[in-house]
Amino acid sequence: MILKANLISGRTAQQGAHLEAKTYRAYFDACAYCELNLSDLEKLGVSEGDSLKVKTEFGEVVVFAKVKDGNPEGLAFIPMGPWANAVLSPDTHGCGMPGFKGVPAEIEGTEEEPLDMKSLMRTYREA
Repeated sequence: MILKANLISGRTAQQGAHLEAKTYRAYFDACAYCELNLSDLEKLGVSEGDSLKVKTEFGEVVVFAKVKDGNPEGLAFIPMGPWANAVLSPDTHGCGMPGFKGVPAEIEGTEEEPLDMKSLMRTYREA
């Protein structure tokens, strides 16, 4: 099953706390996930901690599933960072910041594992 979702991104306290150590596991744990409400995870047939593939017109990324019951159905959140950047528009509209809200996305469960930050960055260099 593929879930059509409205993808947003933003800062989190955990993501911000680990900005100076982006190659460490704590930063990976703080950023390499996608929050969905429990109903959406159930529709996908996945549980918290399972892998999700998030696709937009700008790219795709594999992240872990995380439950956030405060999210309405169809709303997906990935914290700011390399994993979110893989699926957000690179167009900064002249202001230096990409659009972090309202990106149409397709999300599905996957057996793939999320890449650590160094491995994710290598995929950009090889593209």
